[in-house]
Amino acid sequence: MEEALLSRNVERRITWSGFTEELKAVSYMAVPMVAVSVSQYLLQVISVIIVGHLGQLPLSGIALGFSFANVTGFSFIFGISGALETLCGQAYGAQQYQKIGTYTYCSILSLFPICIPISVIWIFMDKLLVLLGQNPEIAMEAGRYAIWLIPALLAYPILQSLVRYLQCQSLVLPMFLSSFAAVLLHIPLCWILTYKTSMGMTGAALSTGIALWFNVALLVVYMRYSSACEKSRAFVSKDVFSCVNEFFSYGVPSAVMVCLEWWSFELLILLSGLLPDSMLETSVLSICITITALHFFVPYGISAAASTRVSNELGAGNPEAARLSVIVATVIGLIEPIMVAIVFFSWRHIFGYIFSNEETVVKYIAQIIPLLCISVFMDSLQAVLSGVARGTGWQHIGAYVNLGAYYFVGIPVAALLCFVANLRGKGLWAGIVCGTTVQALVLALVTASTNWQKQANNARERMLEKPIAANNGAVCRSS
Repeated sequence: MEEALLSRNVERRITWSGFTEELKAVSYMAVPMVAVSVSQYLLQVISVIIVGHLGQLPLSGIALGFSFANVTGFSFIFGISGALETLCGQAYGAQQYQKIGTYTYCSILSLFPICIPISVIWIFMDKLLVLLGQNPEIAMEAGRYAIWLIPALLAYPILQSLVRYLQCQSLVLPMFLSSFAAVLLHIPLCWILTYKTSMGMTGAALSTGIALWFNVALLVVYMRYSSACEKSRAFVSKDVFSCVNEFFSYGVPSAVMVCLEWWSFELLILLSGLLPDSMLETSVLSICITITALHFFVPYGISAAASTRVSNELGAGNPEAARLSVIVATVIGLIEPIMVAIVFFSWRHIFGYIFSNEETVVKYIAQIIPLLCISVFMDSLQAVLSGVARGTGWQHIGAYVNLGAYYFVGIPVAALLCFVANLRGKGLWAGIVCGTTVQALVLALVTASTNWQKQANNARERMLEKPIAANNGAVCRSS
């Protein structure tokens, strides 16, 4: 049996058919994960669109409120739950199915207490925003919105834990269907609560919470009754609490990876507000961030697929198969942004009209799009390699890389180019491109120098408490 597995893995390593087989596996996961991410993002987009017709003040309030909520809450939960991509993914590869359920329940129980201090921050968000120099009227609207968004926050630990639970088992269709159903519920419910009740913009926040809980309910039902989850939904209660330290040992650096990157883009907006023509600069940078955020769903889908494939193969003791997964995901992550960059650059003189009819905005966007093309390319590469980091289990390295890339390179360079070289918004974006480039290159060096046999040993030790012998990728089962 082991000889057959060895033969299969060697074939995947050295033949074109092996590359093609892995390409199908990665694509099978990546495409639905893109759809899942887009569906979850659409909840907020729909809320902004509906609230936007109430007037400028509610629109400013929801934009500021959700941005602050994202920075202080959702980014933490999203980042910490990334620990499951390592733990559940490697447990699935090692056929330790009960551990998948144990880690998932551990994640939910560990993340819920974190929601308490975050909720307190949100309750006093209006006062905090005023202290930060924001307009008191807008801050009050943002605070009202955040309070009604707390139910959504409470659903988020369960949702993200279940998403990782299903992702590590390549059960992507249930995630897509549940996310799509939540969007279909949110559209009419948000409109009704916003316009047909006295809630106004707070109705949009409540609708978001209801939609997320509906998504959670659908995934819980699937987990409980689907035969595909029969083995992995089991758990041992005492093990749930005993693996809390292990969960946070991967979750905290994973959160640092996510938050440091997200916060750097928020800092760009704050810095743009210090420029003479702050309205133009902030508008253009906001458009650029919106474009890159929308595009990021594609490399994130590839990243999630890479994380799952790499963690599964390492858990199964297949270092060469894991390396092949990295190569395939990286190739996809390099080709896709090249195609997008060509489209952006070709349409640079008309692209701005999608967002604005003002000639100054359109011309400014045309000037910054060459930088945007570089940003899209490097962002795709780093996203895929960050997924490899989560699947392998070296989030702590990714955290140090992100800290250095964005806060010792990206933000300082952005400030120098903007205020010293007087490049204004173009300088800010050029600085963040420098940070992303450093991040991608360092992650690429770390990935290229990774000893996959050692990583497979570590994964097997973690899951089975017994290392595997060097076997060029064959599965070695514990006795």
